[in-house]
Amino acid sequence: MIKNVAIFASGEGTNAQTIIDYFKSSKDVKIALVVSNKSTANVLNRATNNNIPTLLINKHSFFETNEVVDFLKKTNIDLIVLAGFLWMIPKNLIVAFPNKIVNIHPSLLPKFGGKGMYGMHVHEAVIASKEKESGISIHFVNEHYDEGKIISQHKCDIQENDCAEDLAKKIHALEYEHFPKTIENLLLVK
Repeated sequence: MIKNVAIFASGEGTNAQTIIDYFKSSKDVKIALVVSNKSTANVLNRATNNNIPTLLINKHSFFETNEVVDFLKKTNIDLIVLAGFLWMIPKNLIVAFPNKIVNIHPSLLPKFGGKGMYGMHVHEAVIASKEKESGISIHFVNEHYDEGKIISQHKCDIQENDCAEDLAKKIHALEYEHFPKTIENLLLVK
């Protein structure tokens, strides 16, 4: 039976595009929905260009009702993938999809996680702390930012003269390589 994935994203959608491309010819996994909280997010264009339905959500429907949960259940979503989605996931969604919501974070958690730690903010903090390595953490989502059970981590070295932009490129390469494979393993490996 085909597994349906919903991708939640707030911005450009490069990770979402990588996931869409990875599963484009899959007979087992379908990207069934792209959800965004920003009407101007380019991820919505990426979804439309790939004939994937979209759902634009607002704070009221997401945090104060069961509309989003009901819609995801009606769409038979098996896994929710957060790919640059910047809102906290509400408890009703976590309860409705236990261990079925996955996030990717651009550091080796628990370092450099938590509220406000996303994108370049993370890379700048890692460089400022003079870390020798960084990486990505793929984890389940719970009620706290970046504190869910870690599924996998993948590392890269930081050179002495690397800046935050250099680190961002290394982190993106890790994300593009490992996130789709991890999603596939979660859905298909028993």
